[in-house]
Amino acid sequence: MTLQISYLFLREYWWLIISLLGGLLVFLMFVQGGQSFIFSLPRNDLQRKMVVNSLGRKWEFTFTTLVTFGGAFFASFPLFYATSFGGAYWVWMAILFSFIIQAVAYEYRSKPANVYGTRVFDTFLFINGCLGPFLIGVAVATFFTGSDFTLDLFNRVQWGSGWHGLEALINPVNLLLGLAVLFLARVLGLMYLENSIDDKELTASLKKALVRNAIPFLVFFLAFVAAILLGKGYRADPVTGEVTLVKYHYLHNLVGNVFTLVFFTGGVVLVLVALWLGIFRGSRRAIWYAGFGTVPVVIALFLMAGYGETAFYPSSADPDSSLTLAKASSSYFTLKTMMYVSFIIPFVVAYIWYAWSSINRSRITREELAGEDHTY
Repeated sequence: MTLQISYLFLREYWWLIISLLGGLLVFLMFVQGGQSFIFSLPRNDLQRKMVVNSLGRKWEFTFTTLVTFGGAFFASFPLFYATSFGGAYWVWMAILFSFIIQAVAYEYRSKPANVYGTRVFDTFLFINGCLGPFLIGVAVATFFTGSDFTLDLFNRVQWGSGWHGLEALINPVNLLLGLAVLFLARVLGLMYLENSIDDKELTASLKKALVRNAIPFLVFFLAFVAAILLGKGYRADPVTGEVTLVKYHYLHNLVGNVFTLVFFTGGVVLVLVALWLGIFRGSRRAIWYAGFGTVPVVIALFLMAGYGETAFYPSSADPDSSLTLAKASSSYFTLKTMMYVSFIIPFVVAYIWYAWSSINRSRITREELAGEDHTY
């Protein structure tokens, strides 16, 4: 008997995979969050070297996950890729540029032939640390607030603004998520540095910085959640495909799907536990609670934007041009073939966990850096 997989299942399956990759990406941006402290946290060059080398051992994970996230989006929902990258390209170019200079910085910062000095490359890391998470948060927020585009009968995109995506920066709700992701990355970065570096003086600075960054993160995140849950959402009629703004639509998506609700509430609780452990207990395990909380919260946000008769990439200029999972997805054959390929993901995750454990087997110390041949 041949198992018949429905087209609907495949579309929702791949949206779930993209949501998972998005969650992993946000967690791994602790690298960017740590980089944003490169000038303010270390009190001397040795401490700065410890911070850079701690983060430098993990930056490839974030970069690879970003590429995988983009590749999965392109393969499973190509119309979104064509619409967003074809219209809002200045935002995406800024994001990619910030990650390119990050790679350059880690590659050349400590090279003997570096004629620019470490400060130039430290500035690159700082720019990526601030700009990357913020712009990614703003871009994802447009899944809820909409973008200024229209599609013709041949799905050719026409962007209404000459800013080509940068106009998203003037929407207060987009800014809330952008700032929430930025401060979350900073919080995760501080927790990771606490976990990976053995230095009493630096540890004391980390704890103080954690308090200062946890408060704005909570404020911006809660404000964003309140704005989307209590505001209007883009509902797509399952029969006609007509897209209309409906009050409390995302709230209905949250409470109407038990998995989304469990992911969201459970993830929020774990993040709060992580903050309590990091601030009041000074626990090295806080990063793991934060990671296991961040991923399901991001998954829940993506599910709210894509599931439940919702346009995941809405058009504020022409609602009927909005993209739904059905409208933007690849062919049945493509999604089904990729589904079988996706079964290797657990093995990839297992390898990443093994590599992570091997790299973090011992905490970074002053003595270790003095004796290492390769440092960033």
